[in-house]
Amino acid sequence: MPVIRSSEAVTHEIHGARFVSYATPLSGSKELCAWRGEIPAGLKAPAHTVSREEIFHLLDGELLITLDGRTGRITAGDTVIVNPGATLTVENPTDRTAYSWVTTSIGLEARLADGTRIAPPWAN
Repeated sequence: MPVIRSSEAVTHEIHGARFVSYATPLSGSKELCAWRGEIPAGLKAPAHTVSREEIFHLLDGELLITLDGRTGRITAGDTVIVNPGATLTVENPTDRTAYSWVTTSIGLEARLADGTRIAPPWAN
């Protein structure tokens, strides 16, 4: 039975946010990846277009999510479904860190507005 202890989770930082990965191929997952996101106060991550569906659940805090040009405020307990090909921006307009849980399939890539492709290590 694969159990990933919090002490074994791998942490990555990119664009000012922290991603703590739990389920990855390296930890034994065959199809899905899952990580906790830590979005600091005042952070606005760059817009990125995803290659795979993401389920973005806000555990704690409040965020502004822009999905394909539509912006909405989400609060703890809300879930956003990000379909493949959608462009997503995450912004934390508050004065405290927000925490999210994201699940996607292995192989997720993101493309920034300038065309840069990112294959996040926590999703591959």
